[in-house]
Amino acid sequence: MTNADLSAPQGYASCGTRRIDLVRLWHRGGSLAAALRGRGVGTDDAVAILMRNDLCFLEAMVAATLLGAYPVPINWHGTASEVAYILKDSGVKVLLAHADLYACVRDAVPTSVHPIVVAVPAELAHPYAVPCELWSVPPDVDDLALVIDSHEPLRDRSLVGSRGTIVYTSGTTGLPKGVKRFALPPDGARRFGEMSQQWFGLRGGVRTVMAGPMYHSAPNTYTLAVLRLGGSIALMPRFDPEALLALIEAERITHLHLVPTMFVRLLRLPEAVRSRYDLRSLEFVIHGAAPCSREVKSAMIDWWGPVIYEYYGATETGMVTRCSSEEWLAKPGTVGKAWPGREIRVYAEDGQRLGPGELGEIYVGMQGVPEFTYHNADQKRRSIELDGLVTNGDVGYLDSDEYLYLVDRKKDMVISGGVNIYPAEIESVLINHPAVFDCAVIGVPDSEYGENLAAYVIPSPGWRVDEAALQEWLRARLAGFKVPRLFFFADQLPRDDSGKLLKRKLREPHWAEHGLRI
Repeated sequence: MTNADLSAPQGYASCGTRRIDLVRLWHRGGSLAAALRGRGVGTDDAVAILMRNDLCFLEAMVAATLLGAYPVPINWHGTASEVAYILKDSGVKVLLAHADLYACVRDAVPTSVHPIVVAVPAELAHPYAVPCELWSVPPDVDDLALVIDSHEPLRDRSLVGSRGTIVYTSGTTGLPKGVKRFALPPDGARRFGEMSQQWFGLRGGVRTVMAGPMYHSAPNTYTLAVLRLGGSIALMPRFDPEALLALIEAERITHLHLVPTMFVRLLRLPEAVRSRYDLRSLEFVIHGAAPCSREVKSAMIDWWGPVIYEYYGATETGMVTRCSSEEWLAKPGTVGKAWPGREIRVYAEDGQRLGPGELGEIYVGMQGVPEFTYHNADQKRRSIELDGLVTNGDVGYLDSDEYLYLVDRKKDMVISGGVNIYPAEIESVLINHPAVFDCAVIGVPDSEYGENLAAYVIPSPGWRVDEAALQEWLRARLAGFKVPRLFFFADQLPRDDSGKLLKRKLREPHWAEHGLRI
């Protein structure tokens, strides 16, 4: 944010029935900044945010930014020990938390960390079934509302936007890594802010809904870009497909940031529900964070029109590509071309650069994006670099027109009998069986082949399906060696709020029997 943002056309932020205009939001954020400064937080310090999507999350982000401190949003699904690890690793001085989330971790919070806790509003308590006794702020810790009300806003706003963030990856392969984004100089920060708005197709007067968790990098960046423009944003504490449609109609929403899991849930609404709402206000709907099957993407474009855009990126790299509906229809399956200032290369295992159509690991160059490291682990940062570009382990290829296609995550690849198999391809076919509500494919130990394919399936409500029927469906659409031999039927799969599948939790029980952890 810059000082100019404070005079931008002012919108509002809302959560349920609560609404606050942006002038008031800056004011409250400034008061919290003053309180944090009084508790020893200054430039280059870190402030942890353990909150669900709520107005207080926005106030916390504004406060940290005003101080020139690093906001550290934390995935609140983590265990107490995982949260404690982040608090210690990041060196935060203050933890800002919802009361029920604080209750889950308070015994693990380091004594060096000062907690400030906010009561759980009804809009959050009911969707998450928070017990009544955990709604209130404990009497022995600071109450965020009282802290804000007892401080005048910070007057010195010259530090606005002077620091980046420390965002911890979701820890799909172990302990989370803190991606520490360094601040750009003022001119660079202004250009990056403008670039972020262009990435997301934002404009003045934008009205949006944040349906994804703001502890993730992309939703967080998107939300701040909307606020910089003085736009309006409605926060959804928990995604509900029909509630989103109702918000689009009621608030005349123009822009959205969604993930493919949300598309699937929207498409599974009955036609009578889908046709009930007026969605004509939508101008620009962007999605990312996870692969989107061709069938789902095509269905969304048919429903909402050519307003669907896709991007490819990561916490480490920022946005790398963007693809319009028209581009995707011309090249189904692509995630687009490199955004201006980005460079994409594909490398083989031996470090040789590959040509069009050749499958390998994707590396990205990032001009104009704030540099990053892994907090307290710069060696890990250097280990993902090649020829000045970095990778997050995705596998794919570029076509002759330099459009990028993703195949899978390198770490998710299954090697069975010496053949490389990419589960994402199998999952994209399996999810289109009407009896499959959700699915995941992993590799499990096999004495003959090294690994075998296993599929976890959540049946669609009201459907009964067996292993043979699903195998027949897959054999009609895929090579035989890509059909899982094992099927496990479950009530749910381990996904985070962004829809990212935590495959490690599915693999661990199988590999633990062999003394291995993958």
